[in-house]
Amino acid sequence: MVKIFYKNLQKEVDKKTSIFDAFKDVIKLENRKIIACRFNNEIKSLDFCPALDGTVEFIDTSDKDGRRIYIRGLLYIMGKALEETTPDALLTVDYQLSNSMLCRIDNMNVTEEMVEKLEARMDEIIKEDIPIIKKEMTKEEAVEFYKTHHTLKGRLQVDIPEKKSVLLYYCEEYYNYFYGVMPPSTGYMQIYEVIKYGNGILIRYPSKTNPKELPKFQERQKLLRTLDEYEKLHTVLNINTIYKLNKEVSEGNISDDILLDEALHEKKIAGIADDILKRRGVKVILIAGPSSSGKTTFAQRLGIQLKINGLKPVTISVDNYFVEREQNPKDENGNYDFECIEAIDLELFNNHLLKLLNGETIQVPSFDFTKGTKVYNGNEMKLRENEVLVIEGIHCLNDKLTSLIPKEQKYKIYISALTVLNIDYYNRISTTDTRLIRRIVRDYQFRGYSALHTLKMWDSVNRGEEKNIFPYQEEADVMFNSSLIYELGVLKDCAMTLLKEIDNSHREFSEAKRLHRFLSYFKSIPTTEVPSHSLLREFIGGSIFHK
Repeated sequence: MVKIFYKNLQKEVDKKTSIFDAFKDVIKLENRKIIACRFNNEIKSLDFCPALDGTVEFIDTSDKDGRRIYIRGLLYIMGKALEETTPDALLTVDYQLSNSMLCRIDNMNVTEEMVEKLEARMDEIIKEDIPIIKKEMTKEEAVEFYKTHHTLKGRLQVDIPEKKSVLLYYCEEYYNYFYGVMPPSTGYMQIYEVIKYGNGILIRYPSKTNPKELPKFQERQKLLRTLDEYEKLHTVLNINTIYKLNKEVSEGNISDDILLDEALHEKKIAGIADDILKRRGVKVILIAGPSSSGKTTFAQRLGIQLKINGLKPVTISVDNYFVEREQNPKDENGNYDFECIEAIDLELFNNHLLKLLNGETIQVPSFDFTKGTKVYNGNEMKLRENEVLVIEGIHCLNDKLTSLIPKEQKYKIYISALTVLNIDYYNRISTTDTRLIRRIVRDYQFRGYSALHTLKMWDSVNRGEEKNIFPYQEEADVMFNSSLIYELGVLKDCAMTLLKEIDNSHREFSEAKRLHRFLSYFKSIPTTEVPSHSLLREFIGGSIFHK
């Protein structure tokens, strides 16, 4: 028997009793759709049978882990429905776009009739509420399974030495593997929509903030073009899954792949510098992007390309233009909100930019964060004829920041690590996960922070990005994808060591374990393989660029 605690309730049950069966009465009374649980701070299916005493917490799709499970379940059902309605279709789950996932059929054109049949079958599968059953096999059994079935579904598990067994999820005769906890049955995923989108299939789902209805779809055409551009560029490498990346490492080809990947970055940066030169009137370059996108190194590498084009970049820091502390807005908790755009002295900032563009000299302030006031130390600034201003900050794509500057004088750049590598054809790698792993390593290397500290603050960082950066990304003149196909193999060893320090006494344990398990699928790549000018050096150290 084991004791399970939920809030003020304690239940003693047999070790063969699932969480769902133990708390069936409680779950029915919850005014929300429970999809999974945390048991001793680890994400578990409702079918999980605890072998030890512990505390349980129920999660729905307003929780980030619950939402991931919902999306996995939808993609699983889509895979099953597609296999039944269009058996020859080869599906790839590509990108996340505005509360939806874009999927492609690699070997045929997507038609309206195909999508209608797919959605009709998905509806049937969901209404039937069929159990999704986890089946385990030994490594030896798995090797034979993959020989006879000629499939790559879940194949990556076989190559991990630490893994003693291989898992597949079965729903009737359909099997697949998704890297994370799954819903107990198909009936949990009732709110969704499937539409034809270009030559792909868009599967839409609710937002985290409103899990009971589908939000209005927001076009992200520039983002999609950027992702497509990078995917086409990376056909040069022919590496689109972890399996292929690991194969390159095993066969000793990774050095050449790294050089090609870095050359693609350099080519894109040079192209951006050329575009700036073509737009003769550009005098202000604005760079924005979410945390750990590599903005610092990108700006310095762009500066080199601008100099080649005869332009000299000069930086001006938005951080010196905060309003006086007593004027700074506060958030809903009564704390100063330093991330909102109203925390910037917009009038003074625009006034100074106009003076610089008119060839005048300004007295540049320095903000004293201890006293909460601007200080003038006699620092002067004047823009010469061949100089351009480079400004980096979270609000740089928001026209409010530079409202007085004519549009033709501004060039906006959005930068983010938009991962184009997949775990396999059904499991994509989250852009947010890539940035989080970068930040865990950087915070430890340069700021002395533990992985636990980084994970604790990550949700707050994301909220700031969702409010101040992502809504404006389509305003950019150009998008730069800072991801590198090989980077997670380099970050792996340091990040895994740091993540392993987090035990189940912390709420962040489930996230740490998820990331640790995800990184275990990569073969390690030595940091010595990374060129000294690489954007990745911003996170691991050894960069030739100085901050």
